[in-house]
Amino acid sequence: VNIKSKTSSDKFTDVSTKTGFQWAADSIDFGADNGIIKGATTYTFAPSQSLTRAQLVTILYRAAGSPSVSGVTNPFKDTKSDYYTNAMLWAYKNAIVTGTSATTFSPDSPVTREQIAAILYRYDTYRGHTPQGSAALDGYADSASVESWAAEAMSWANGNGLVTGVTPTTLVPNGTATRAQVAVILSRYTDQ
Repeated sequence: VNIKSKTSSDKFTDVSTKTGFQWAADSIDFGADNGIIKGATTYTFAPSQSLTRAQLVTILYRAAGSPSVSGVTNPFKDTKSDYYTNAMLWAYKNAIVTGTSATTFSPDSPVTREQIAAILYRYDTYRGHTPQGSAALDGYADSASVESWAAEAMSWANGNGLVTGVTPTTLVPNGTATRAQVAVILSRYTDQ
């Protein structure tokens, strides 16, 4: 069997060797082919844009089959009825996300690497799994920057190869992730 990685997306013109995002082409097309992740437009993905909190919960909601949402009161005062509303309420109802405070969700804020880890960890639990496998983060010079609420999840995500170091010695837990990076993280999660 000869397996080749794509050097460009079959769907999006801005995911190729020419744009420098060939490394994410397989993952982006996988997400698009399965209706989990969508492009910024019909023919562009915007791989270098930061992924927002609203976009991440929407992706996970689609991956879960877009279940019906009812009986959930929206506690977040900074949200409006938009594309992410059902996804946000589903994720909140199922303890996959919390707000950035008791009354704010910050839907348009870029999602941080430690937020991705925490949300995926809770999503894994929602799916009926007991998250297993973890890594000691003390090999990263910035491991003390991981917030206490995200430490277990970040250790799990790192131990399972989902959220790896930005460099061999830095994790950058408070850094944001691009749409291409999140597509790869989600592809790695699906492969488990």
